Amino acid sequence: MADADDVRRLALGLPDVVEIDSDGFDFRVANKGFVWSYPERVPGRPRVIRTDVAVLFVGDEAEKQALLLGEPDLFFTTPGYDGLPLVMLRLPAVDVGRLTELLTDAYRMRADQ
Repeated sequence: MADADDVRRLALGLPDVVEIDSDGFDFRVANKGFVWSYPERVPGRPRVIRTDVAVLFVGDEAEKQALLLGEPDLFFTTPGYDGLPLVMLRLPAVDVGRLTELLTDAYRMRADQ
């Protein structure tokens, strides 16, 4: 089971990562976000920053669909992210080893762009 503290520790352990001031967490490399807190939007209500859910850069639509279909207990999406290479990750459902892998992959993709 992972949490926002694990995200912060792992992200800041990667080279050249910058944390952006936010109500949750928001990490960038080369001025590009690779993981941040999910800003949940419910119509008619103020946005809520969810630190139990991470928005994760995954590179492309094929990878997004593979994660969503292959591990629906970990990953989900919302209509606001349609067409974007992003998935939401349920942090309480993922172990720290898998989180490390996911963050490292997202970091590498953004650092190399």
